[in-house]
Amino acid sequence: MEIRQENQNDHEIVYKIIQEAFAAAEQSDGNEHELVAALRKSNSFISELSLVAVEDKKVVGHILFTKAYVGGHEELALAPLSVAPPYQRNGIGLALIKKGHCIAEKMGYDYSIVLGHPKYYSKAGYVPASIYKIKAPFDVPDENFMAVKLREAAEEIEGIVQYDAAFGIN
Repeated sequence: MEIRQENQNDHEIVYKIIQEAFAAAEQSDGNEHELVAALRKSNSFISELSLVAVEDKKVVGHILFTKAYVGGHEELALAPLSVAPPYQRNGIGLALIKKGHCIAEKMGYDYSIVLGHPKYYSKAGYVPASIYKIKAPFDVPDENFMAVKLREAAEEIEGIVQYDAAFGIN
């Protein structure tokens, strides 16, 4: 499997993968594919952190990290992570997260924030964001709003996450 930066030729297949991956998701508004399309056009988009997983020359997964702000610090929001249903439960999602974290750290980011399933994201080092004094801008169980420190030497931050307007939350 290869993980590489997404390019414009991938947009159509990524759109379909996101739709399919979230079609049966317990927690989904059904618009994750539209969110990605909107985020690509936003000031929060970071092309180096829109990644695809390719297996046998076929795109089978996608991850997107965009800019988010916590107490005036520019950090990252992971949303969404999608793997085509036939390829799920094979480590592709975790590989995408790991590669994204590696690139983000090299780019100077200190934290990544995600709203998701704690059993899954804890495998990638995510813990309740409250441990870092990072708060959600909406009501959510503490266990589902998570963060990971990308660099051990990262300075402490504190505050409510400000997402891009495309998320429709602020």
